[in-house]
Amino acid sequence: MNSPTTIVLADDQTLMRDGLHTILTLEDDLEVVGTAENGQQALELVEQLRPNLVLMDIQMPIMNGIESTKRIKKQFPETIILILTTFAEDDYIVEGLANGASGFLLKDMPGDKLIQSIRDCVKGQLMMPAVIASKLAARLSSASAAATAEFDPKRLKSEGISFTEREKNIISLMMEGKNNRQIAGLLFMSEGTVKNYVSMIYNKIGTNDRTKAILALKEWMTP
Repeated sequence: MNSPTTIVLADDQTLMRDGLHTILTLEDDLEVVGTAENGQQALELVEQLRPNLVLMDIQMPIMNGIESTKRIKKQFPETIILILTTFAEDDYIVEGLANGASGFLLKDMPGDKLIQSIRDCVKGQLMMPAVIASKLAARLSSASAAATAEFDPKRLKSEGISFTEREKNIISLMMEGKNNRQIAGLLFMSEGTVKNYVSMIYNKIGTNDRTKAILALKEWMTP
């Protein structure tokens, strides 16, 4: 039998923490090993317990979820972080993903879908509800026009932009000329998940033009 996925819950609302704890504890493959009231406590618990995953609220006292995510991913990049929020704000989406979160989950989602999303995330899928994915797409679209005019493929190196291991896998296949459907088949992911990852890659590069993105990625990979 495989070891359960260990989880730290970070939310400043006691009822929310307790409710999540109760739901997750009922599952044999999930184990809550710690709870935090703010981002600072979440960081400290990750240092102590090294959980597989953190369910992270955004708006918390002392240290918010975005800053906590940034610090956790810097020190413990293997830790999966899912941002659990009532907010579908553009800035939170971009900041959270840019700082290493593996996706967003809305607090009003049914418990069974929350559990399945956690399991899918552990398997490497990017979690993003349709309402959040559409906002991210709109944000990228509005930013692309300005970025295209001053696009510089050498910027990735000069700014030290980095990619996760999953993003690197997708980048390699993009550079081989594979489309999203082919990438999904090769990596055993849904096409929608691949599209979300590609959107994140485009966001880091500063363009949503695939040709320009590949040009920048080739420059980034050149020693």
